[in-house]
Formats: sequence, structure tokens, C-alpha cells
Amino acid sequence: MAKSKVLIVGGTGYIGRRLVWASLDQGHPTYVLPETGLDIEKLQTLLSFKRRGAHLIEGSFSDPRSLVEEVRQVDVIICAMSGVYFRSHNFLMQLKLIEAVKEAGNVKRFLPSEFGTNPARMGHAIEPGRVTFDEKMKVRKAIEEAKIPFTYISTSCFASYFVGSLSRLSSLTPPKDTVYLYGDGNIKAVFLDEDDIATYTIKTIDDPRTLNKTVYLRPPENILSQRQLVGMWEKLSGRTLEKRSISAEDFLASVKGMDYAQQVGMGHFYYVFYEGCLTNFEIGEDGEEASQLYPEVQYTRMDEYQKIYA
Repeated sequence: MAKSKVLIVGGTGYIGRRLVWASLDQGHPTYVLPETGLDIEKLQTLLSFKRRGAHLIEGSFSDPRSLVEEVRQVDVIICAMSGVYFRSHNFLMQLKLIEAVKEAGNVKRFLPSEFGTNPARMGHAIEPGRVTFDEKMKVRKAIEEAKIPFTYISTSCFASYFVGSLSRLSSLTPPKDTVYLYGDGNIKAVFLDEDDIATYTIKTIDDPRTLNKTVYLRPPENILSQRQLVGMWEKLSGRTLEKRSISAEDFLASVKGMDYAQQVGMGHFYYVFYEGCLTNFEIGEDGEEASQLYPEVQYTRMDEYQKIYA
């Protein structure tokens, strides 16, 4: 069966560029919507895609007609646009793309920009952290009202941000002496190498089992608590760390003095490490788990991942 033609929006971003490489690696004709401005690094990234065989298209969010024409060239669209706390309401820019998809009428799968906690499970979230959940739900509502076939990707803590640092907020590398635990440090989260996130995502796009479902990226060996991450690092490094606890109340109090963007990000952090929002539920009939669907993917275990920091 022929591989679907894939358009990746936000392809020069942190997850987006990995999606482009994964799409090319899995043999899909791959299209990228370039929005570089005068950013030389983004331009160099796009040119590296082109050398690998990706197609750089000419559509633009500022020109709806051009978007429609470009959408008509592809079968699948994956968005990897950054959210409101990084840029101004980028999630809602997808509404323009949804309008183009409706008019084009040919897209067989749409994957909106999510790659985090399932927003449908976060109706209880407090401001300002809930703003991105609300925006993602507006995008979902538009997709479903337009009867566009979809797959929603609910992923995990990005390993490069959370594993080397032992989930500390002040660094991206392991501590030397002291580590702060969120609560008792025993709440389970999910940690995944970003390249594995991209690999699993591309696997879903031609799979009838994932049509109109949420796919959770929860490989069992990477469901770990912060305390387990710390223990793995202590075993690897041969160094015992002093452990201090931060209560939920103290954590939330510390957030109040931050700027808006930081408060949004810290709100998400709270739900992961104090409530366990990535793991505190069973996947129902409207969802699938990626490592069960694709056991052939040799995902990176976090004890192996930590070795790059040793």
C-alpha cells in the first residue's frame, strides 16, 4: 500500500523537526510548511530536510487560498505548533488550517498540535495553566464539527527536559548534591525520548486502529516516579543525593510571583508531578497505547538515556 503524503506544520520546531525526520525515515512523501522569516537556523533546518527529499511548500497562514491549494497535495496533516505560553495563541492558528482542510475535502487524517496531557481530561485545571487545555479543546471541537478524521497524540515528559535534570526546574543536567522532590516523589509520570515520540506519531497516521482516537504514548518501562529517576541516577553515578521535599502548597505559592508564561508552564508541571495526570487513569475504548500497537519500536529506556549524562 502506498505511503500517505504527510504535511508537517511547525516542522522546524523542537518536536516538528523530529516528526519530519521520522516521516522521511518511514518512507512517507513529506511536505513542510516553511515559516522562517529571517531565522537562519530554521532556514538551514529546512534545507537539510530538502536534501533528504522533503518538499518545501509555499502556503501561508496569511493567505487562506494558498493553504487550500497546499492541503490538496497531501493526505495527512500533522501540526507541531508551539502553544500560547511560548507565542501568541499559536494553537488557535490551527483553526485557519482546519478551514482549509474543510474546503479541500481530501485529508484523511488530521493530527492537531497536542503532544502533552490529554486536554479532555483537564477540565478541572486552574488558571492560568488551563489556558492551553482550553485552546486545544477549541481546536478539537472545530475538527470534530467539521467531521475531519483525526488522531490525537497524548504524550509524556520530554526526556531531554525531565530525565537528565531528575525533573528539577533549575537545570537540564543532574544535580551534584541535592535534589528537590515534588511531594513524596512517588507520583508516576511518563518519560520518553523525543525521537521515540516522533516515531510513534508517524506510525499512527495510516493505522485504522488509531482513526478518531486518542493515542497515549505510555511505554510501561518508562512509567516512573521522580524518586525512581533519582534512584536510577544514584546507581549509575555512584553518588547519593540529599533529598528535600516541596509540598504542593509551597509549589503553588512559588508560582504566584512568576510572569504569565512561566505560570502556565508551571501549572502543567503541577498536574504531572503532584496529581499524576499522565498516569492516574485507565485508557478507555476511545484510546490506544502506542507501545502495545507498535511493539516493534525499540523505545529508549530511561536508565539507558541517563547514561549520556554520566
